[in-house]
Amino acid sequence: MDNYFKIIQGSYTGYFNYLLDEILHLRWHNYFYWLIGLSLLVWLLEIILPWRKNQPVFRQDFWMDGFYMFFNYFLFSLIAYNAISNVAVAAFNDFLGLFGIKNLAAFQIQSWPKWGQLLLLFVLADFIQWNVHRTLHRVPWMWEFHKVHHSVKEMGFAAHLRFHWMESIIYKTVQYIPLAMIGFGLQDFFVVHIFATAIGHFNHSNLNISYGPFKYILNNPKMHIWHHARTLPDGSFGVNYGLTLSIWDYLFKTNYIPADGRDIALGFKNDESFPKSLGSQLVYPFYR
Repeated sequence: MDNYFKIIQGSYTGYFNYLLDEILHLRWHNYFYWLIGLSLLVWLLEIILPWRKNQPVFRQDFWMDGFYMFFNYFLFSLIAYNAISNVAVAAFNDFLGLFGIKNLAAFQIQSWPKWGQLLLLFVLADFIQWNVHRTLHRVPWMWEFHKVHHSVKEMGFAAHLRFHWMESIIYKTVQYIPLAMIGFGLQDFFVVHIFATAIGHFNHSNLNISYGPFKYILNNPKMHIWHHARTLPDGSFGVNYGLTLSIWDYLFKTNYIPADGRDIALGFKNDESFPKSLGSQLVYPFYR
């Protein structure tokens, strides 16, 4: 038990020092400034080449979504996630130790070329996320948390990161075991995560792009807008679940682009009663 307390203490001090270092030092692998740079780039494109020309530059909930962006990627880790995840990993490894398992990795891929390692990580992680996303729509208690993301009424880049912090716990918990079994290290996630963040920003942006023939591989605004449609096909829990890759939706027949979705109503059924303030949105799922 003392070991877990030390892990918690080290997690808080370690992440605080990491975040402070991110803010104070500009480096190529500094995710804090990559996020700011990507956000400013996509926002500038939205201003210059808007798909919905009547949508304000500072769209509905623009500032709240901006707060969600930094809260989910940085502040939540500082407040709780980093300590919780480190303790959970230590506890899981201790549990495996009861059965004499000291290393979860079933096979190592360090002998692969770096591009091969990153490609496998990217595809595997995205497929896991696609399945988790689909589950968030189908399991009632998970959907209550996912409603936060679907409460967006006007799409823009920052809507990408409007989601309840519980989603981070669900996604990372499901991802941990399969990725750990392949022997991936945390340093491998940076390039993949930056790319996924960029595509996610574009998916939610007010931009008229679909990547031409690559639309069958990469998710895009003209496809993802239908995922946020207030009215879904009869009998459907959701459509277009892809986060970065659209190929999973085409393979598993969950793709749906019936028309140009530029001006469709966004949200979900009975969302009129959904909380509008940040604090209320964060506690809403627990009351439900």
